[in-house]
Amino acid sequence: MLYLHDVWVNWFEGEENGYNICHFHEWRKDDSVELLDQVPLLKVPSTLFHYIENDLSELPQQLLHDVYQKAYIRKNHERIQLEYCFVVTDGNGILAIDTMGYHIPIRKSRIIPRQEQLVYEMIENQEATTYEFSEGPQDQKEYHILSPAPVTMTGLTRKERQLKQLLFMALDQLHSSNNASQVRYWYTEWNPKNYSEVQRMDFEDVWQKLYDETTSGWSRKHITLCENLIKGQPFFEKLWEMEQEPKVN
Repeated sequence: MLYLHDVWVNWFEGEENGYNICHFHEWRKDDSVELLDQVPLLKVPSTLFHYIENDLSELPQQLLHDVYQKAYIRKNHERIQLEYCFVVTDGNGILAIDTMGYHIPIRKSRIIPRQEQLVYEMIENQEATTYEFSEGPQDQKEYHILSPAPVTMTGLTRKERQLKQLLFMALDQLHSSNNASQVRYWYTEWNPKNYSEVQRMDFEDVWQKLYDETTSGWSRKHITLCENLIKGQPFFEKLWEMEQEPKVN
């Protein structure tokens, strides 16, 4: 088995979408970066890599067996053994995984560019190891407003992705209100030109129109709508404030 040593990781916990596992250039100074002293390296087919990257489902039993207690993390000069921790690649993408003792990829991280290059060199002439896992047509992932499709986040920065997800959380809450006049008001704030049209539409149609029109891209209009929608809601306001503070990589 191949091993990497002294691997810096920045864990993103409970993420089911790869776009939320930030690459090194988006790491922040207040992220909790840790050092893996030793970690096994696996090359797998792309189907399994994407399954691990974009899901929180059960990992193959044989994979878990292969990496069991073979990784160590260094904390305060201590070398601590981890149950199921590994770096996985399909030759294109690279992820570090820690299951925290479970059988699902709870914590995920990218690695730093220098170590990415080392991984590519190490696996260049390696065959991918095939593991059986139960992903079939019936298990195809469904995206929704609180777990947007990758295309929705393509090209956005970490801050923009966070704010867009906050906007979708606020829109989801707006949907649960089932208040037609409220949703017509917010749609008019978003697109005043269509004021007359939406006055004749029912709640569900107006909300869907607002959601559809905000799904693509990220702009000053999105920021204004998001900021106004969350006013007076402490939890949402806190998330907003966290993204307004200066972030230094």
